Amino acid sequence: MSVTPARTRRIAFIGLGIMGGPMAGHLVKAGHQVTGFDLFPEPVERLAAQGGRAAASVAEAVADAEVVITMVPADPHVRAVVLGDDGVLAHAAPGTLLIDMSSITPGTSLDVAAAAARVGVRTLDAPVSGGEAGAVEAVLSIMVGGAAADFVEARPLLTALGTTVVHVGPTGAGQTVKAANQLVVAGHLQILAEALVFLRKAGVDLGSALDVLGGGLAGSTVLTRKRAAMVAHDFTPGFRIDLHHKDMGIVTETARALGAPLPVGSLVAQLVQAARANGDGGLDHAALLRGVERLAGQ
Repeated sequence: MSVTPARTRRIAFIGLGIMGGPMAGHLVKAGHQVTGFDLFPEPVERLAAQGGRAAASVAEAVADAEVVITMVPADPHVRAVVLGDDGVLAHAAPGTLLIDMSSITPGTSLDVAAAAARVGVRTLDAPVSGGEAGAVEAVLSIMVGGAAADFVEARPLLTALGTTVVHVGPTGAGQTVKAANQLVVAGHLQILAEALVFLRKAGVDLGSALDVLGGGLAGSTVLTRKRAAMVAHDFTPGFRIDLHHKDMGIVTETARALGAPLPVGSLVAQLVQAARANGDGGLDHAALLRGVERLAGQ
């Protein structure tokens, strides 16, 4: 079964959480036949209300799919959903294209690709950056690892979900680039948090200060997207600290294996871990601000 560009696809979408739900909805709006499955019934019902189809199991979702997209939290979930006895590979037809958009270790992506190849299923690792807002607005950055020909076939689907869709190399490369992305984002958040506390201590008007910073070399997407929430102390999760902690584990472990030094990144990983230890794991990763405030006695 080959996936032909520029036609309606039969897609199984597994994992309809904060990110996956909006993403599956965009594929429905793009005219594709999307069958969704999630462990919780509410997001499946929401997708059905948008014109998608509801499935009661992975097997039911995958049964007639040309493309399977998985968007689950971490390595154990990918292994269970894809490699489990009743998982994707147990039910997908040969030639199916499996696109895993979860953020996991490169090693797990390689294991999934090897197992999929044994049953004739093609794979791409295609993690995303942009958080809940990026998923809702369909402006995600998507970094894709796998065969170039499979990327070409998947690109029309991925461009319905994001504005930056780039093939970054062979299997596992997408996850490696995502790890680097999470390293940079965590560093930006931590430094932005420190800058906010510094400015508050100095009595400077935060709105004006952030306008100036955002217009110069200090400007970043992190500043643009997170400034309002950090100033207002609204840490409603778009991307939880718990998940960023998982991602920082991926980048530090991968860097150790590669022999790549992360002197600042390792410190930021410890600060993310400290945020979890202080009960902030369920908050948005912008809540790294709270750790700096604790240090400042605010």
